[in-house]
Amino acid sequence: MSKLGPPPGPARPEFWRSPIRGPWLTAVLGLVLLVGFPLVFLTGLLSHAAYMPQLPGNAVVPAGLGLQFVRFDWPTSPVWLYALNQGVHVTVGIVLVPVLIAKLWSVIPKLFAWPPAPNPAEVLTKLANLLLVGAAFFQLATGIANIQLWYPFRFGFVTAHFYGGWVLIFALLLHVAVRMPKVRQAMRTNAALKPLRDDLAHTRPEPFEPDGLVSPNPAPATISRRGLLGLVGAASGGLFVVTAGQSLGGPFRQAALLAPRGNGLALDGPNGFPVNKTAAVAGIGRSVVGEAYRLELQGGRTLELSRADLLGLPQHTYDLPIACVEGWSTTQAWTGVRLHDLAELVGADPEHALFVTSLQKAGAFRKATLSRDQAHADKSLLALRVNGVDLSLDHGYPARIIVPALPGVHNTKWVAGLRWAAA
Repeated sequence: MSKLGPPPGPARPEFWRSPIRGPWLTAVLGLVLLVGFPLVFLTGLLSHAAYMPQLPGNAVVPAGLGLQFVRFDWPTSPVWLYALNQGVHVTVGIVLVPVLIAKLWSVIPKLFAWPPAPNPAEVLTKLANLLLVGAAFFQLATGIANIQLWYPFRFGFVTAHFYGGWVLIFALLLHVAVRMPKVRQAMRTNAALKPLRDDLAHTRPEPFEPDGLVSPNPAPATISRRGLLGLVGAASGGLFVVTAGQSLGGPFRQAALLAPRGNGLALDGPNGFPVNKTAAVAGIGRSVVGEAYRLELQGGRTLELSRADLLGLPQHTYDLPIACVEGWSTTQAWTGVRLHDLAELVGADPEHALFVTSLQKAGAFRKATLSRDQAHADKSLLALRVNGVDLSLDHGYPARIIVPALPGVHNTKWVAGLRWAAA
């Protein structure tokens, strides 16, 4: 009985005819991802640590599996630390999208290789590759959806993204362990970056190997390897330009077309900068924050202060950023009462953490816990004004928390109470 060959179509090696597809191109694209994905993973872990989930009420991911071990007291200096971390996390993740697509294009013949499961080892290899590709697309797709504040899925994004990151990094490490010898061979065989010197007229296929990526029947080149990498680089560069401005600020913000709340050009006045959650969404109306508003302070004693009382206390102004997990950040001049001064006013223990509650009755992040260092940092404020005017309702009127280098969601708006206690 004669051995059956692959069915017509993509299962036949000669179906794939690009002369630039081969081990070298795949290796170069893979090395870019090998740098980029760990950087995104590391900044993601640091973002999780910045929430300080070890403090009561701050955990955003259910405990379990022992993967939340990156815990430390997140510093309050430099003030731009969280903005830098999230800017890198979001921007690098976005610019990797064209690289990932190109990498998958470079190995697509392997997806249709025939027979699909020639032996148990090949089955395990394909399952590992499927896990890596699936995790990469899941992380990028859900991450970009979250950046745009769009949640078409039915699961909790934060938990899924956190564990998805671990799946991706473990799958990547496994892939590197299996493929790195072939990467080294491809780079040695082609003298590292030598193929980049070849223009279209001098572009030739790599040496053919059975069961490899090189076509047995290559077509004439229509783009060089240098051209393809340039195209991928231009796509990633374009995404960088329309994304990074939301973190860099200044004139760069004008180009931030992918910023989740716009590039800020349509916003006017001292309160004209982005917000994630408006007062209407949080259910905060003027009747809630009117003349009857009282801030409750609890430490060595309990005290209630009106907004007029708070304005009568020593005021301090600092230029501080708000940086959100979606990657955007903005620096404004905040004026208010130092949290440290309020702690002294009620005789709070300087070693205690600070529990913050909001007038918001429902939804996430209506409570937050600040560490001792965050609550007593010199520039930590209960802000009452911004850029010389009262806070708008959307920005947290009558009072909000502003702490250097703190994730935006923990800079609680519409503050109802401050309680200093042991964590």
